[in-house]
Amino acid sequence: MKTLLHTTLLLLTSVSLFADTAVKAGPRKGRLLELSPTQSAEFFVEKDRSISIAFYDAAMKAQAPAAQIVTATAEAPTGKTKLDFATKGNLLIATAPLPAGEDYQVVVQVKPDATSKPKNFRIKLLLYTCKECGNAEYACICDH
Repeated sequence: MKTLLHTTLLLLTSVSLFADTAVKAGPRKGRLLELSPTQSAEFFVEKDRSISIAFYDAAMKAQAPAAQIVTATAEAPTGKTKLDFATKGNLLIATAPLPAGEDYQVVVQVKPDATSKPKNFRIKLLLYTCKECGNAEYACICDH
């Protein structure tokens, strides 16, 4: 009975962890990162391979960056590259481009302010366009 209870609890925990893993895209067709119930950030790879981050409120209205701290680490086959961000208009823009190639992880870390706990997002960098939804594959909202 005790084993059955532990198995049931483990199964319920696993289901709840993976219940909302669907990728969501933002207004710029980038990957939406859920920071809180009232704020999201959009990860977007620009044509020059730099990353831009836009912030939105719960109604998906663009918000200027405030006290948020964003860093990213590109885990390319050539090694890890840390990317810092600077404010440019209503966006945070990476100060350096992504390493060459694709099909590697980019880990984005967002802190709402300097004293908050960071939230990490792992994004598989695939830059080709999905034929079904029209987004870059890293922000694909299809079920394939």
